[in-house]
Amino acid sequence: MEFSLETLKQKLCDREYKLTPQRRIIMEAFTRSLEKHLSAEDIYGMVKQNNPEIGLATVYRTLDLFAELDILQKMDFGDGRSRYEFCTSEVHHHHHLICLSCGKVMEFGDDLLESLESAIEKKSRFRIVDHQLKFYGYCEKCTASK
Repeated sequence: MEFSLETLKQKLCDREYKLTPQRRIIMEAFTRSLEKHLSAEDIYGMVKQNNPEIGLATVYRTLDLFAELDILQKMDFGDGRSRYEFCTSEVHHHHHLICLSCGKVMEFGDDLLESLESAIEKKSRFRIVDHQLKFYGYCEKCTASK
């Protein structure tokens, strides 16, 4: 699912929030780097140059609100910083490859757990609605430099 400012405005309005100038600026910064898994600090670094009135606390609050509204998904890659990516309504999941040296995060599109989920659901009578899978290792660039 692609999020436009109109979609964002509607999601906010549905929950009785407004699309403030700060929220719009933060979302625009986020949409300029869709391929990255950005932290609040990353977003803050992007917006503070042209919008010094937006503080880091505003960025944190806004990203948490967007996660609560299922616009963004909040993820923990074990580096002490929450990262965000757009939520999608697609059933197919993707997984993350995380470099322990440089911190680069790459997506791996194959859903390796579909059959495992089905078996778990059947055996345990537990309906699974989501999962996350992270692989930790070293990217090609870091492996080559060692």
